Amino acid sequence: MAELRTEEEQVQAIKDWWKKNGSSLLIGIGAALAIVFGWQAWQNHEAQQRTEAANQFANLLNAFSDQADETSGETVAFVAQTLRDDYTDSAYAVYGNLLLARQQLMDGESEAAVESLEWALEKSSEQQALTLVVRSRLARAQFDAGQYDEALATIDEAADADSFNAIFSELRGDILLAQGDRDGAREAYLAAREQSQQGRSGILELKLSDLGVGEDA
Repeated sequence: MAELRTEEEQVQAIKDWWKKNGSSLLIGIGAALAIVFGWQAWQNHEAQQRTEAANQFANLLNAFSDQADETSGETVAFVAQTLRDDYTDSAYAVYGNLLLARQQLMDGESEAAVESLEWALEKSSEQQALTLVVRSRLARAQFDAGQYDEALATIDEAADADSFNAIFSELRGDILLAQGDRDGAREAYLAAREQSQQGRSGILELKLSDLGVGEDA
């Protein structure tokens, strides 16, 4: 009987504990499950978003590649805008606007290309390598649009340019030459020659030659 009472007491103790703490335990379990399943749902959503963005970018790339189609430019613009609106934080949106800007430059729409690249630059600010690519194209588009001071400012704001130093220096020379600053252009071209990691560029040497600088300088 003593053992039975002990078991009965144990059962009653469990009942009493559950009565006192059961609801809190269930709430805790429920909250934990909600966090787990909520996180999984978010991960699935993110994966789906990446897949959809990748598909949209593939559509844009196909449209851009088919320049024989008279509607390709409109398709590129539409899909790039879709990527901007629906997948703003995706790298595909940045890549899409890089292609859009290239299309716009091909169509002679330099100012529109500047706007596309300014958006891409803002969105790529946390990715240094991508930022340099966007910045170099933005400076080129600003140059094409006749926005010389803005293009120089874009170059000046480049940080840790590394392998892009030669690209930026040569572009600086192009801009300064367009502004009539031949001495500044010569200095920039010489800097580009020195910074180049690919050896001497034939086009750059021609630019220097036009400014009276020989290959031995």
